[in-house]
Amino acid sequence: MKQLLKIKVNNQYYEIYIEPWKSLADLLRDELNLTGVKIGCNEGQCGSCSVIMDGKLVKSCLILAPKAMGKEIITIEGLGNFDQLHPIQKAFIDHFAVQCGFCTPGFIIAAKALLDENSNPTEDEIRRWLSGNLCRCTGYVRIIEAIKAVSKNK
Repeated sequence: MKQLLKIKVNNQYYEIYIEPWKSLADLLRDELNLTGVKIGCNEGQCGSCSVIMDGKLVKSCLILAPKAMGKEIITIEGLGNFDQLHPIQKAFIDHFAVQCGFCTPGFIIAAKALLDENSNPTEDEIRRWLSGNLCRCTGYVRIIEAIKAVSKNK
């Protein structure tokens, strides 16, 4: 039996009926069409499904959608758009931190959560923070450079 879920996603309020077993990642992708939330492993290991929930970085594949009742969620779609990129998105482009792009939304959301918490992290702090995000294409060097560049500009 479906349950009513009231949730705020990217500054928009939703009231939606969902199955209680559905993950937050599935809700965001399937019901709200926010496909920037990727599902890479469905086990919380890769970070591709990362979102910010009530100011904290979470892996949306590990959270049952009903647990998001009354919460505020930010996905990659809530950061910027084609006409005005978020500074982190622009830094990823400027520093060539994007390869295939599958993991990029998760990295950008993780970087935003880090910089919201610590506006001038050290390289070691960035590396530790990103340890929950996996990329098969890059050596992480350019990703770290992009985040460092944004942190210096804050």
